[in-house]
Amino acid sequence: MTNIVIEGGHRLDVTTMSVVPNDRLVISEGLIVEEGGQIPEGAQTVDASGQFLMPGFIDAHVHFRLATLDFRRMAQWTEVQFGIAMAQLVEATLKRGFTTVRDTGGDLTGLMRAIKSGMVSGPRIVQSNRFISQTGGHGDVDGGARSVPDCACQMLHSAFGIVADGPDAVRKAARHVLREGADFLKIHVSGGVATPSDPLDCTQYTAEEIQAVVQEARNRKTYVTAHAYTPEAIQLAVTQGVRCIEHGNLLDAPTARLLAETGAYLVPTLVTYKGMAEDGRRLGLPERNLIKNEQVLNAGLDALKHADAAGVMIGWGTDLIGESQIRQRQEFAIRAEVQSPEAILDAMFRVNPQLLGLQGQIGCLDPGHVGDVVIVRYHPLESIASLAEDDAVTRVIQGGRFID
Repeated sequence: MTNIVIEGGHRLDVTTMSVVPNDRLVISEGLIVEEGGQIPEGAQTVDASGQFLMPGFIDAHVHFRLATLDFRRMAQWTEVQFGIAMAQLVEATLKRGFTTVRDTGGDLTGLMRAIKSGMVSGPRIVQSNRFISQTGGHGDVDGGARSVPDCACQMLHSAFGIVADGPDAVRKAARHVLREGADFLKIHVSGGVATPSDPLDCTQYTAEEIQAVVQEARNRKTYVTAHAYTPEAIQLAVTQGVRCIEHGNLLDAPTARLLAETGAYLVPTLVTYKGMAEDGRRLGLPERNLIKNEQVLNAGLDALKHADAAGVMIGWGTDLIGESQIRQRQEFAIRAEVQSPEAILDAMFRVNPQLLGLQGQIGCLDPGHVGDVVIVRYHPLESIASLAEDDAVTRVIQGGRFID
């Protein structure tokens, strides 16, 4: 790790949400240590004249284990193939400027070890390990003929999730993924787009089942997030103590007010539906999935408006799968249709660090924060949609290390 000095340009101050002249930003031993002052001996200097310095981007909803939209092909992969595909995804994510992510479902044990050991470059990852879902729910990915279970307690699992029914089984599943190193827990309480057999408007899990997983999370001083689209599913989750809702595309105004009143977070993921619509058919996504995708694609912006108006704590995520992850920064442009640049950047740099448990460490360019810096061509407050452009990012620094 070397000393880095970034001179010139303008810097995004996330505290005042303004762009200010950058005199000299110094990163030493992976941390931002000062603004201005002397250039450390042997430091590498970057001239950012005419450009803008932003904290490293943070995506609060990714899936590295879901490494392709071609689900039929992925079902035949070996663990070696998964490893190669996931390594490519994390390297590309980092080069796009996302220095930190929150992965919301899938076993990443080997991938995280590879990043930590330097075998592959990738963002720092906060993760839920395997998600938890009911039989026939959004996370039930078992295909083909299925035998009748021998007992109600029988659980199935894959590299993506655990299918568990009843409070006792859900509690066991929660304890298992926490033992495996999950930073938080993820459950599914409504239908989804990517699975074939669960209608979008179905509600999944009972209050008792949700209470069981919430209690296990509280016992480990963490929280539960829930995949949910409909008002009914969202209401069920947050009234039982779920702290965060993923997606929420069918959110209405009363439910948005409930989220605000309970202090629950919402992580919209609007760009993923664009990715599935544009890439899904080409990669073999079944027609029934494409139809469900169209339903939530059209509703997402209205849900974001309701959440914004109610004062919900809104995070910034994408949920892009495999090949569609190249669209990651397009979330900026989609949200700009209904939100101000300040609100969008607040979601990424204030709310996301709270969700990830990394507040005071990431999301800011003040001294003492991790040296994650993205240098961009475009003024983030005057032209935030331009951050989606392919040429928007000119330099990425993660923890005081250049990403090439």
